[in-house]
Amino acid sequence: MLEVLGNSVAVPVKFFGQHHSYSPNSHEYRSHYRCLHCCAYLSSEIKPNRRCARIYGLNVVSMSEEGHTWLGVAQSRMSQMDLLFRSTGTDNSRIVQYEVASVEFESVSDEENTLIQKEKGEFNIDPMEQKLPPWGDLGIQQDSDFKTGGANQPSRFSRGSVTVNENRIHFLEERNEEVLSKRILRLSRLNKVRSALELYRSMEYSGLQPNLHACNSLLSCLLRNKILDDALMIFEFMKASENASGHTYSLILKAIANARGCDAAVNMFEELEGKSNIKKDFDAVVYNTMISICGKVNNWVQTERVWRSMKDNDHIGTTITYRLLVCIFVRCGQNELALDAYHEMVQNGLKPGDDAMQAIIGACAKEGKWDLGLTVFQNMLNSELKPNLIACNALINSLGKAGKFKLAFRVYGLMKSLGHCPDAYTWNALLGALYRANRHADALQFFESIKKEQSSQLNLHLYNTSLMSCQRLGLWDRALQLLWQMEDSGLPVSTASYNLVIGACEVARKPKVALQVYEHMIHQKCTPDTFTLLSLIKGCIWGSLWDEVEDMLNQVAPDPSLYNAAIQGMCLRGKIDSAKKLYVKMRKSGLKPDGKTRAMMLQSLPKDSVRHRKRWSSHTREALNSVKCYHHD
Repeated sequence: MLEVLGNSVAVPVKFFGQHHSYSPNSHEYRSHYRCLHCCAYLSSEIKPNRRCARIYGLNVVSMSEEGHTWLGVAQSRMSQMDLLFRSTGTDNSRIVQYEVASVEFESVSDEENTLIQKEKGEFNIDPMEQKLPPWGDLGIQQDSDFKTGGANQPSRFSRGSVTVNENRIHFLEERNEEVLSKRILRLSRLNKVRSALELYRSMEYSGLQPNLHACNSLLSCLLRNKILDDALMIFEFMKASENASGHTYSLILKAIANARGCDAAVNMFEELEGKSNIKKDFDAVVYNTMISICGKVNNWVQTERVWRSMKDNDHIGTTITYRLLVCIFVRCGQNELALDAYHEMVQNGLKPGDDAMQAIIGACAKEGKWDLGLTVFQNMLNSELKPNLIACNALINSLGKAGKFKLAFRVYGLMKSLGHCPDAYTWNALLGALYRANRHADALQFFESIKKEQSSQLNLHLYNTSLMSCQRLGLWDRALQLLWQMEDSGLPVSTASYNLVIGACEVARKPKVALQVYEHMIHQKCTPDTFTLLSLIKGCIWGSLWDEVEDMLNQVAPDPSLYNAAIQGMCLRGKIDSAKKLYVKMRKSGLKPDGKTRAMMLQSLPKDSVRHRKRWSSHTREALNSVKCYHHD
């Protein structure tokens, strides 16, 4: 007897055979040989348990969504027809529910058995082979449950991406494309990958086209789960059916960049861009995506190419476009390109954002365009935007390099009013601004104020700037104090710092103090360089310490710059004989004098008498002759 739970509805199912019908009220079973379909009575209130409805030779899956039922043919059997309704068990989603019923037949006549045997031979032909879907044979599996993706579900990897097993196709009772598209959209948003993909492929097999929104949502779902191969397959279908948008291309390009790198995405972009029927689907979003992909790997060359291509194809950039361009170019050190992008943005009537304006201030500082940087800074304040500390420091440094120390300190005051705390870079920029403006006394005074308020932020650069001011002013004693403070604070004192102190002693005509600093420098195991020795030689010459000059020249390796300085200093101080002797020694060492040294030696020749010239040795005459030769040359 046939048992039906609840209210039953008749669902016609076509197959290769006879027409079987059953009436639940009269309990009669009838067969009509001229008809090739059957009716199964399903209940809308059957509980989701695992029961079987047996009909000869057909597996049918009934899926109900909000009162709508659609049937999917899975496969045929050779022995008897089974109407099998399978349940997934634990899925409580309202999107898909599986209903089951139990149907039994009491008896079948001999004539019916004959027809059934004949029917079996006809049913062996797989109807799926008559019309394969566009993606090929999906390998319909026998007696496989309809399941969603899970942890134990097998998957395959291709080119570093995951793809689900080939899904089954279902014959859809619902034929409304909008309704089915909404189902794909909801399944994709719920991350039901397998269900959404099977429904999409079933629509494609049935000749139905999901709308663009549903396809993009499915693409996002697949890419979210790193199923790149299936996403690319759907992408190709969308392109072939001209059902792709800029958002579609953006999704695929980002996925390719994440899975295979920036170069692969650039190659795909160039290939797509070369097709005229696809180029019209490109919009600013696609170009922004490619600019962002190239910017992540600091590929500014490809970034510029995409930007130029965007303009060549008559696409107008958005605020995001120019923000990306400015930030990428500044980060890659291409400040001119960043400024070009900023000017184009302003010309197009777009308002730059906070990060783009701060990046432009940094670019202006590096390019020395302090006026543009100051204008951008003022525009930020007028727009109630708050420049960060880095932008403020960059602008102060740019103004200081241009000698605009008053503007630099004005920006410093605005920076403090914005709540920023000055750091070491701020102090370096302000102190350097005073030094470049030849405000050396103010620089030393400002250094003292920094030392009182922010002694922990004192660094080697601040000390060296102060030492340079001492050298310009000839404050040798103050320079010595700063040197001792540096050593006491534990800062690594460099050769440049000792050179500045020796230079201050040179300006103040304190050669003995300079020699003491030099000896202390050697004691601290700090190697002197050419500038150290030049400063010492000049100081000793003006202090008439001739023996010290000769000892210094004898202790170091022969250097033409040192000999030139010593000879020129001796000539200026009237020590012509000592200069000539040193010149002869220089020539013996194979060193070549510069033009000023040769000129000074030539000027000293007429002052000597013929008697003195005859007393000179042959080496002296050869040296003087060489001076004449150089002079004629």
